[in-house]
Amino acid sequence: MAEWLTILIRSLIAFTAMFLFAKLIGKRQLSQITFFEYIVGIAIGDMAAIIPDQLQAPLYHGLLPMAVYTALPILLSFIALKSKKARDILEGKARVLIQNGKILEDNLRKERMSTDELLEHLRAKNVFQVADVEFAIMESNGSVNVMLKPEAEPVTPKRLGLKVPTESQPQVVIMDGKIMDEGLATLGFNRRWLKGELDKLGVAVENVYLAQVNAAGELYVDLYDDRIQVPEPKARELTHILLKKARADLELFALATEDEAAKRDYAAMAKRMERVLNETEPYLRH
Repeated sequence: MAEWLTILIRSLIAFTAMFLFAKLIGKRQLSQITFFEYIVGIAIGDMAAIIPDQLQAPLYHGLLPMAVYTALPILLSFIALKSKKARDILEGKARVLIQNGKILEDNLRKERMSTDELLEHLRAKNVFQVADVEFAIMESNGSVNVMLKPEAEPVTPKRLGLKVPTESQPQVVIMDGKIMDEGLATLGFNRRWLKGELDKLGVAVENVYLAQVNAAGELYVDLYDDRIQVPEPKARELTHILLKKARADLELFALATEDEAAKRDYAAMAKRMERVLNETEPYLRH
């Protein structure tokens, strides 16, 4: 067999083995892997790179160490799942950096973290004043999580006592100019409805790069031609405006008529419309 063909075959085998062993170890984000897993990954990559060069050595001389380096992290991770002590040794412990608004300098030194690095981690969490921090902890993977003081917490609907609707996942209905029937069916729509919505925007299906529909039936469209501006969906806002107009009209009719029975009917309908507005406002103005 030609030498170049042997190198090619061994390279493909080494790449396939590295891919399979990496899948066995498991997938994590780069920021989540432990230092040990990082070292193991480098070692497996180095072994895979050596296999195509050592033409005289049997393949198993390279594959066997790769298998061992794969099996050990799997075994150790299983042990870590069963034992808190083993987990602390293998993955490390979380360490408190700020507690009750006070920086713990001793813990910073233990983590060999400077004040500048601490401030950098806080800025990554959109915190620019240490005075706003109640608690900060460095996790075993090196990330820093922050809990703000109550007065520094951002305002949320819950803190204001506001009711907001739950949102379901938007569905992709057009991708690369092709209609996705599964996304339409999930929301209870069909192609006829979609084409009607596109006609309102003056857009053809083949010109759409991506289109999504949310639970409220609002269509978001992104075109291939970025120079064309597509109006943002306003269905909920328009519905809210129409309901308010209907209530105002009923109140006006109640004031304008001289018929007492009609006046009472209009006033009662206006009150019912007011209740409808109060119940639907969180959904229509969200």
